[in-house]
Amino acid sequence: MKWLGNHPEWVETYYAQGIYPYISQFLRVLFGWIPFSVGDLFYTLLIFSAIRYLYLHGRSILKRPITFLTHLGIVLSIAYFIFHFLWGLNYYRLPLEEKLGMEKEYTLADLEVFTTYLVHQANQSQVAITKDVSEAVQVPYTRAEIFEKSIFAYREIEHTYPSFAYRNPSIKKSLYSLALTYMGYGGYLNPFTGEAQVNGKIPIVRYPTVSTHEIGHQVGYSSEAATNFLGFLISAKNTDPYFRYAGYSHALAYCLSDLRRKDPSKFNILWEEVNVGVKKNYQEIRKFWERYENPTEPIFKSIFNAYLKANSQKEGIQSYNRVVGLLVNYHKQYNF
Repeated sequence: MKWLGNHPEWVETYYAQGIYPYISQFLRVLFGWIPFSVGDLFYTLLIFSAIRYLYLHGRSILKRPITFLTHLGIVLSIAYFIFHFLWGLNYYRLPLEEKLGMEKEYTLADLEVFTTYLVHQANQSQVAITKDVSEAVQVPYTRAEIFEKSIFAYREIEHTYPSFAYRNPSIKKSLYSLALTYMGYGGYLNPFTGEAQVNGKIPIVRYPTVSTHEIGHQVGYSSEAATNFLGFLISAKNTDPYFRYAGYSHALAYCLSDLRRKDPSKFNILWEEVNVGVKKNYQEIRKFWERYENPTEPIFKSIFNAYLKANSQKEGIQSYNRVVGLLVNYHKQYNF
């Protein structure tokens, strides 16, 4: 698998655009119709099975540790292969910016221009919904309705980008939403069942971009920057005003954060231009995550950071922020 990973053109041609679409559709047909998360149940059974095995065979493990470690190595090797065969090889495909013919680097001037544009778009979207610059946007949809609208959003954009085609949907609320919240995650893709899992506790104003982000993983993009980009792009280009607001405001948050690091004075100027209602939504999201801060969150983030680096994402968890370059250059080339 690592050898294949050194040949991204092969992975792109024969896996990402070859057999993976059939694998992913098969998994979604197999598990998508089931109303609960099969993947979460699978992980639960796996944990209990491991605990049971250690309980029943603890003494024999201590007596023959080499045998146990050999068997464990075999099991992990098989799991490693299955993970990559079912989804993980997408980590080694050609970068999204290369497929879209875009640059990934950008200047501070580029960032300022694009952030200014996003401030205008987010403000305009917020006022169109609330009719009041100081009122926070309240999304009137249920989470199930947002899932349906996210699926439809991919169908809308498929005419422009056929490679984003999404068939046989399988997107669900995670059974472990509380645990995901304490770990600081908005969702994840289960590579063994092909289900997109979304944290059911996150503020609903974030649900459109998180849902479209996780579907982005299902259609074959492993990079967090790429799926963040898809989540923002597909939400912002949606005909639904609440999706557009979610896309623009979430992208704006990333760009403002990047601008604050690089040019605090310019950040302060643009931050003053953001509507009070948009800021209230940001405050709602910040307070939500603050309520669940705990000593274990940095540990889980560190583990995920190591996992990403082991799968060819050199920036680790910071790869989420690389979405800014994709957004800036897409705007320059195609008008976001």
